[in-house]
Amino acid sequence: MDVLVVGGSGFVGQHLCRELDDRDHDVTALSRDPHDAELPDGVTRKEGDVTDYDSIAGAFEGRDAVVFLPALSPLFKPDGGDEMHEVVHLGGTENCVKAAEEHGVDRFLQMSALGADPDGGTHYLRAKGKAEAVVKNSELDWTIFRPSVVFGDGGEFVYFTKRLKEIFAPAVPLYPLPGGGKKAHFQLIWIDDLVPMLADALEGEEHVGQTYEVGGPETLSLREATELVFAAEGKSITIVPLPMPLAKIGLPVLGSLGFPMGSDQYEGLDFDNTPTTNDVEVFGRDPASLRSFRSYLGVA
Repeated sequence: MDVLVVGGSGFVGQHLCRELDDRDHDVTALSRDPHDAELPDGVTRKEGDVTDYDSIAGAFEGRDAVVFLPALSPLFKPDGGDEMHEVVHLGGTENCVKAAEEHGVDRFLQMSALGADPDGGTHYLRAKGKAEAVVKNSELDWTIFRPSVVFGDGGEFVYFTKRLKEIFAPAVPLYPLPGGGKKAHFQLIWIDDLVPMLADALEGEEHVGQTYEVGGPETLSLREATELVFAAEGKSITIVPLPMPLAKIGLPVLGSLGFPMGSDQYEGLDFDNTPTTNDVEVFGRDPASLRSFRSYLGVA
């Protein structure tokens, strides 16, 4: 197949481009700045911005399949404010679906998110939910993935836990987390477990019209995941609870002063990020066989 990976220079995109190239597909990575990405020599690079239709439309010509990966982090407040989720996730999806339809592309795989819902609790989830509706209402043979947080070399989750420590309590072993980090749970999935499933979904007709929720082998609270990150570095921390009502008031105020979290990110820490049913089994994978976050960190 001739596959266009939109967002091909990102964390997931670079891994997927390598996987598809290894499977002997013709691969093109499209992004705003693809030139410094670590991609195989056989992967073509195209420059374009999903929020600017004219800059990307030509890249869809002659493709058999498109993968849509561009995403703003739900963990940090985006530059330009939370409204940028609508601009990138919804607007970018609308532009790519339009370009795919106008250029006769058959397959469209979208990376969405667990909890995506037009009426969801955050700008991120609402934009992702609206974007899913655009894909489902298109003329394309679509497949949608809703992964939990993806981890691996180059991912942002480990950085996120360290960044909060730097901001909240850089000089002391205390680590204040909203609600003590006990409310939000994650079923983190390793990038090298996720990417082959994405490639399989493109290659199999049985995946057309399906939405898959996927996660790793274990469920961890933010507190547990944070403790593992610091334990992997041989560091001891004491997590103390920052009351959720106080965090709800304080984070938006700090966000206006340049702090990388705001009300949207607070809301995201108030519910779980775990799949209803773990669909990795559709791809012949036993959840217990996937790599755990603690194994990746080297923590028993």
